[in-house]
Amino acid sequence: MSPMVPPSFRRSQVRRKDRAVDDQAWIVDFLHRAPYGSLAMAFREQPYIVTRTFAYEEAKHAIYLHGATQGRTLEYVRANPQVAFSVAEMGRLLPASRAGEFGVEYRSVVAFGRISMVTDPEESRHGLYLLLRKYFPALQVGEDYQAIRESELKATAVLRMDIDEWSGKEKKAPEDFPGAFDHLK
Repeated sequence: MSPMVPPSFRRSQVRRKDRAVDDQAWIVDFLHRAPYGSLAMAFREQPYIVTRTFAYEEAKHAIYLHGATQGRTLEYVRANPQVAFSVAEMGRLLPASRAGEFGVEYRSVVAFGRISMVTDPEESRHGLYLLLRKYFPALQVGEDYQAIRESELKATAVLRMDIDEWSGKEKKAPEDFPGAFDHLK
């Protein structure tokens, strides 16, 4: 049984107010540069999460993703369009003298909204070009690769998540934090 959620609770509410980022431009910038995100869905009582490349479009306040035209993601989206999408990056690890005080620097954005499969061919094409421009910005359609064909639109599911709410979080320690180090260095 799930705990009762207070009526004043918003999905995007950040528990640690000292780490909340209210700067909308910061959130937008983070969504534009994050390399990938995780889409969380639920089907009946079963949670499901999948990692995907994505593109955020400011004009529609939406996230575009793509995938297969058949399979679990599309089935779950059709059954329950309420989703969450999360992007994050880890900074330095922060050691301490007590295990309970260890930490890590991070940045993250969580968005909540409704997702659907795009059925309009022009919007599907638009969503796919957003993804191509984000991940392959040096390549030009018509010069470096052929334009998206109708057969490719039929073989690819383009999804659009319309964002209702979002929140940003950041934990940053002082540059001279004793013993701080990068995880992979």
